[in-house]
Amino acid sequence: MEPPGPVGENDRLRALLATGILLQSELTLAGLLRRLVETAVGLTGAGYGALGVIDRAGTALDEFITVGIAPEQIALIGELPRGRGVLGVPIRERAPLRLRDLAADPRSVGFPPGHPPMASFLGVPILLRGASFGNLYLTEKAGGEEFSGEDEDIVRLLAAQAAVAIENARLYESARLWSRQLESLNEVSEALATQTDLPQLFDLAASRLCELLDARVVMIQVPASDGVSLTVAAASGDHAAALLGRTLELGRSKSGRTLTRRRSERIDSVIDDPEVDQSVPRLVEASAALYVPLLVGDRAAGVIVAYDKRGLDHRFSDADMRIAQAFASRAAVAIDLSQRVGREAVRALLEGQEIERTRLARELHDETGQALTSILLGLKPLERQLGEGPLALIRTLVSSALDNVRSLTTELRPAALDDFGLEAALERLTRLVSERSDLDVQLNVTLDRRELTRDQETAIYRIVQEALANVVKHAQAGSVSVVVVARAGSVRTIIEDDGAGFTPDAVREGALGLVGMRERATLLAGRLEIQSRPGAGTTILIELPRSS
Repeated sequence: MEPPGPVGENDRLRALLATGILLQSELTLAGLLRRLVETAVGLTGAGYGALGVIDRAGTALDEFITVGIAPEQIALIGELPRGRGVLGVPIRERAPLRLRDLAADPRSVGFPPGHPPMASFLGVPILLRGASFGNLYLTEKAGGEEFSGEDEDIVRLLAAQAAVAIENARLYESARLWSRQLESLNEVSEALATQTDLPQLFDLAASRLCELLDARVVMIQVPASDGVSLTVAAASGDHAAALLGRTLELGRSKSGRTLTRRRSERIDSVIDDPEVDQSVPRLVEASAALYVPLLVGDRAAGVIVAYDKRGLDHRFSDADMRIAQAFASRAAVAIDLSQRVGREAVRALLEGQEIERTRLARELHDETGQALTSILLGLKPLERQLGEGPLALIRTLVSSALDNVRSLTTELRPAALDDFGLEAALERLTRLVSERSDLDVQLNVTLDRRELTRDQETAIYRIVQEALANVVKHAQAGSVSVVVVARAGSVRTIIEDDGAGFTPDAVREGALGLVGMRERATLLAGRLEIQSRPGAGTTILIELPRSS
């Protein structure tokens, strides 16, 4: 609805009042801004009007809405003004500006080709709670006249009314946006809750948040197994393939500090933040960032990192921060659920393996072992009749088979582990390894059996068993030591050899049984560390909490 053309002062005031009512009824920001310019043009008799929206830095124009210039003229002019010259004066001084001849002012930078001629000028700032939202620009008053003080007063009143309306429109749009984002969050939560495969869950979370934030890049970084770095577990957006799998140091990156502080951070300029590891922002050419921790109770499970809003202004807003934090809380619950499901699956698998090992060991001992023993006993009457010579080979083969059965039974589930505890089982294991190889195996166990649960004893035994098998097969070592010692609050197991060593990062996934060893320790709230380098041997450390 166009305001009526003013005739006298009373008409203009009535038109201003009517316009104020119309402005308050307009809830969309884009529609409100255009109506504001059209009203200012009508109230002052200007030939052209424009509203420049100031960017978040408050130094230049981010948007420019025009009235009176045809679309084909706008296309011919090209790039819209950015707030240089006379247009920048109300931005800097936050005060009205009236000019008789725009081109004659020394601050003028001229007009681009195709721009219509303009002489008289009136610029008035729109102030929102002391901050400048934008400026109203009016030119070419009807009849070639100069804009008057009355024109300035009318436009200032209009700007004051518009400021309240703009704030209402912003709040309305913010509420609508937050409502849409909450709906999206609920949809994402449902999708995440149905996904239990952790890598796919990370991928889904990264891609959905990238859409919600309209970001160029979103990554999910999780603590690596070495305990001193973070790994990019999922990435979505630009350069996603190049980011996947990259590592960052916990102590020398913004992500690591976010994980430690458990506090979100928004950065408008990553290059100016000394805590930011610049290698990743440089790779994706990022200028702004969000860092949000994934918190599961009192534990930080990872960090969400987002780079650059799409569009002219790459900086993230407070609303973006809120949506990322809300998303992170939901994703953290889903990740925790997935990890618990995964742990329970591994636990069930390992428990099933131990049950099956025990069953097989019992059957080998009770059936196969006894059958072979019966054969040896049955050979004795024949040896008395035929002599030992003809049956010597049979006795040797049966005795060898019986030794192998006993050895296999011990490997499957040593009876000493159940009957006498971890120390006795490790003594038998290390003795067998030493007898079957050229290794000098040293064992030192200093703890009370009551300090470990049955599951912990089994885990330590299996890890030591796997580690010693690796030493025999791959290490080319002369000696190996196994130490199990109780410490304050934990029990440590250290397996150290003097062999060829290796580069842990270069070992293919799943090789040397390292994944199984690490899973056993993790299931019992412990940790496993591997230290090795070519030519310097290998040290494996397992630390489990004490049961008492």
